[in-house]
Amino acid sequence: MATGFWAGIRRELAYLYREKWDLALVLLAPACILILFGSMFAKGKPDHLPIAIIDQDQSSLSTQIYDHLSLNPTLRVYSVSDQSVEVEKLLNQNKIWGYIHIPTGAEQRLVQAQDAEISIAFNQSYFSIGNTISSAMLLSTLQAMAEFTGKQYLGNTLPDLDAPTPNIKISPLYNPQLNYEFYLEPYMVPAILHLLLCCCVAFSVGQELKRHTFHHWINKQNLWSALLSKNLVYVAIFCLWTWAWMLWMVEFRGWFIAGSFWLIVLAQILFYSAYAFISSAVVLATQDLTKSFGLLAVYGGSSLSFAGVTLPLNNAPLFTQFWAHIIPYTPYAKLQTEQWVIGSPLAISLQPMLILIVYVLLYAGLAYIFLKKTAKGVST
Repeated sequence: MATGFWAGIRRELAYLYREKWDLALVLLAPACILILFGSMFAKGKPDHLPIAIIDQDQSSLSTQIYDHLSLNPTLRVYSVSDQSVEVEKLLNQNKIWGYIHIPTGAEQRLVQAQDAEISIAFNQSYFSIGNTISSAMLLSTLQAMAEFTGKQYLGNTLPDLDAPTPNIKISPLYNPQLNYEFYLEPYMVPAILHLLLCCCVAFSVGQELKRHTFHHWINKQNLWSALLSKNLVYVAIFCLWTWAWMLWMVEFRGWFIAGSFWLIVLAQILFYSAYAFISSAVVLATQDLTKSFGLLAVYGGSSLSFAGVTLPLNNAPLFTQFWAHIIPYTPYAKLQTEQWVIGSPLAISLQPMLILIVYVLLYAGLAYIFLKKTAKGVST
């Protein structure tokens, strides 16, 4: 078996060396993906997002709000106007992402312990940017109102009192900077690389059928060695690319791994193996590359959306939750978060690790069954 296994690996490497487009798919395409996402998220998160102020009050309170908004690095005050029509036009043109409306009499109502009627509007059609500027505008506005009330108004009207004020400490855990590089890139890179892996494996298996080289690939005495050698070549290549990306993230960008590095590495091997075997199984079952790519695109391409890392699964429809639990990306993303970001005890990550092992065994078994069936069909 060992001789056939290594012979299969040498054969697959020779195939990649001979087929330049396949070689580009495993070398140039992952490199472009890593460079693209590395440069896209290197800045961390968007800042100096343009907003506007509709200042119809022209008061000390509105000046205080403007000062706090100007000091917030997430925001940039693009325009100050007393005309709401002008500001809404800027919003419709995407020149600003939101605005704060300070109506006439806002300061007077505030000092009389009434609703100041200050409102915040933002473009939520751009989900991430909308959430970012809404939080920044709300925080700056509340800070400005608190400072105006405490220092400018009450400080001038009340005698000096040494009275304690309540304080509430808010501490974001694990990613306090709300950094997109640390939040999105660890999910997006494996999500795209595993889809590329599926394409590479599916095309390699499909070419054996299309070019009638199936007999040269399989070893009738041991189909396992033929299956493993072909799939593990691509698993090893994409694992190496993933580890190169992790080296960039940890050593050069400084995103240290809070938990077990080796557990993440093992999970990545299982993760890519599961998708490699399911790709082989689909091609061998359909014996049609077009259908295979379609099925793999649906199964692998939906990973990021259905794993609960970008869109929550809480109260999701039954089908959504079902689909999330039949893709290997979901337990991998859970384990990666536990070990890279949170630093969870190893016992907690055993469950997703066991699920990944089950996926590998299940899909390897299916691929072997279809390979054996195809071998019998070809031989007859």
